[in-house]
Amino acid sequence: MALVELRHLRYLLAVAEQGNFTRAAEELHISQPTLSQQIKQLERTLGVQLLDRTGRTVRLTDAGAVYTDHARRALRDLAAAERAVHDVQDLSRGHLRLGVTPTFSAYLVGPLTAELHARHPGVRLTLAELTQDRIEAALLADELDLGIAFAGTHLPGVTATALFTETLSLVTGAPHTRAASGPVPVHALSEEQLALLSADFATRGHIDSYFARHRATPRIAVEANSVQALTEIVRRTGLATVLPDAITHDHPHLTPVPLDPPLPARTVTLLHREGAYRSAAAHAFTRLTHDLVRVRGYAPAP
Repeated sequence: MALVELRHLRYLLAVAEQGNFTRAAEELHISQPTLSQQIKQLERTLGVQLLDRTGRTVRLTDAGAVYTDHARRALRDLAAAERAVHDVQDLSRGHLRLGVTPTFSAYLVGPLTAELHARHPGVRLTLAELTQDRIEAALLADELDLGIAFAGTHLPGVTATALFTETLSLVTGAPHTRAASGPVPVHALSEEQLALLSADFATRGHIDSYFARHRATPRIAVEANSVQALTEIVRRTGLATVLPDAITHDHPHLTPVPLDPPLPARTVTLLHREGAYRSAAAHAFTRLTHDLVRVRGYAPAP
């Protein structure tokens, strides 16, 4: 009996994803007749039909759908095995793939990257700013090693380790008289003009829920899909915003002003795929993340 080769698996997955032999062949940089011949060889080896070629698009048969699920897992596990073989325990070199939700780029990514480079300059970091659901999907697909996001309901197979508690406040340009006069009642914000993150940010949903719960209706003068843009707007105008307190630690021109009642805190977590191979770089990054959180004085996670 002929053996199934890795190229057969990759060819089958390409056809399944493209639904078309021609596009799959272009993606694989081989000829369409060669691709068709290789798939037929795989089907003969397995003794089953994997693809339905009778329609306008090529579809997986029931057997094909089951087989491709296993093929994806096999290729993912093989890639993890290759990384394990090349993993250098002394961290003279290595590679870490990290995903973070957008607001962490404003206050956590910089210090973490600086610490990683200072401790382990041979480790290469690939950073992706993604929504939490995309981070978790990428972890399960072995496209990321670690993620930084929030506690909550996670996809099956994703494990979360608590890092710290993130608090949010009204943030104004300094100096600001309210910063020294105590918390601002949430109802007072109905008279305010605010600059807020746009609705595609999870943080904006958190803020809107808080306002709705307390029947506060501030006027939204500016919406931005960038934390950096918001901090510049607040610094240069009389507008205020609502952001994590930690963002103000590295921005002396910004002042956090607590709200009454306070916005609900969120638990920041480090995410990884359950049972995934953990490289020396991933272990080192996990340790330095906990160290940095402690040194910077972020509130402990519950």
